[in-house]
Amino acid sequence: MLYDNVETEWGGALVVMDEVGISRISLYEGRGAPMPLFDRWRRSPSDLREAVGQLRAYFAGELREFDLPLSLNGTDFQMKVWNALKAIPYGTTVSYLQLAASIDKPKACRAVGGANGRNPVPVVIPCHRVIGANGSLGGYSGGLGIKRRLLAIEGVHFD
Repeated sequence: MLYDNVETEWGGALVVMDEVGISRISLYEGRGAPMPLFDRWRRSPSDLREAVGQLRAYFAGELREFDLPLSLNGTDFQMKVWNALKAIPYGTTVSYLQLAASIDKPKACRAVGGANGRNPVPVVIPCHRVIGANGSLGGYSGGLGIKRRLLAIEGVHFD
């Protein structure tokens, strides 16, 4: 596994790739990137140049759509949810109910929320665009501060 870090004024991301593509993105607030999970991971800025560049451009408000090879491992249900997340347009939000309906599982809101929370490549697969049916921000595995920042980049603001 290869990795590199993307730094921003509010935190950043640890980006990991395998031989197929980007397999994990871990977002963090504050200073100090998280350490790689395993000793066998190797930092390789040159191999992750494109991914890091696209993330930097997104964080700067200059990129709306990612074009990166992904290496995703999940159940069939998770893959359906992650594919539906990719269809949510930049700068818009949908509820968990709307997301569940989009995969023809309107009664599976909780399961959809679980799959959303297990998204291994947040931002690239925009799970931050999913909010509560009542218009509340809802939850986010990276923390609500990061979710607010990502949505603000896209012009969506929550108080």
